[in-house]
Amino acid sequence: MENSTEVLSFVLAAYGNIGELRYLYFSIMLLWYLSICVTNASLIMVIFLDKKLHEPMYILLCNLFANEIGASTALYPLVMSQMFSDTHEVTLPWCFLQMCCITTCASIEFCSLAAMAYDRYVAICCPLHYNIMMNTRRVGTITVLVWIYSFVNSMFSFSFVIQLKFCGNVIDKVFCDQHLIIKLACSVSVFNKISDLLYAFVTIVIPFSLILVSYMKILVVCLNTSEESRQKAVTTCTPQIISISGLFIGLIFHFSDSRFDAALVSDKVRIFLTLCFLIYQPMLTPIVYGLNLPKIKQSLKRFLFDRK
Repeated sequence: MENSTEVLSFVLAAYGNIGELRYLYFSIMLLWYLSICVTNASLIMVIFLDKKLHEPMYILLCNLFANEIGASTALYPLVMSQMFSDTHEVTLPWCFLQMCCITTCASIEFCSLAAMAYDRYVAICCPLHYNIMMNTRRVGTITVLVWIYSFVNSMFSFSFVIQLKFCGNVIDKVFCDQHLIIKLACSVSVFNKISDLLYAFVTIVIPFSLILVSYMKILVVCLNTSEESRQKAVTTCTPQIISISGLFIGLIFHFSDSRFDAALVSDKVRIFLTLCFLIYQPMLTPIVYGLNLPKIKQSLKRFLFDRK
């Protein structure tokens, strides 16, 4: 163990010795990161340019796409820089910055999906009042509240971490994980443990409860409507269900690896499983929305092929 005053950086031990493969890994990561940015930014641009898409659901989608770019930017640049490092050290400020960005983006992701689920609930269950309940001003307010809620939540949790004194500096991951950083502290108070659980509750449980309630009410309404109405509801809700499912599967692996012994799983498999939701989710979101929502598909076709 190191003395707490000497810990000025953390070592990301999960990289190991990748040798000449670093160039291959770097190229793959760079290509994937650029693909995420281009794909999400393109959909944001399409929604911005097409006035037919200036509707609440698509405005909320832009917020989700922007968050995918932000979450990827919080992860990939640091990961790529570590490919060419022999020590895989990250200074405390940079590690804390990455941790805050990732936790904030995770909260924004869930809250955005909750807001979109509420939007679908109003559209399907209260169609006559939709334009009143989900006007542009209210959607803007919801978006701002999502960001404020997520930022305050992340900062509250981080306020307990920044006060810690560390007796170790080895993080067995390829990025700075808040739970593993807390485990490196010389002593952890009850408040630190509670803050970690509170963050998970506020970030995951509350938004998921809102999502669950919204879709249960949508399901009840759909069971009592015509086949055409049910098909329309399924078309608009399927992308969100896929996004939520993918996010939860990834988070299960992430939290399981941080909190349980994963000795029975090989290092490469474990690293991939803990990173998978940060790898596929930013690309899954634009794909499922871009390919499944008819208005976005039509707008994309006009934008790509019908422009003269």
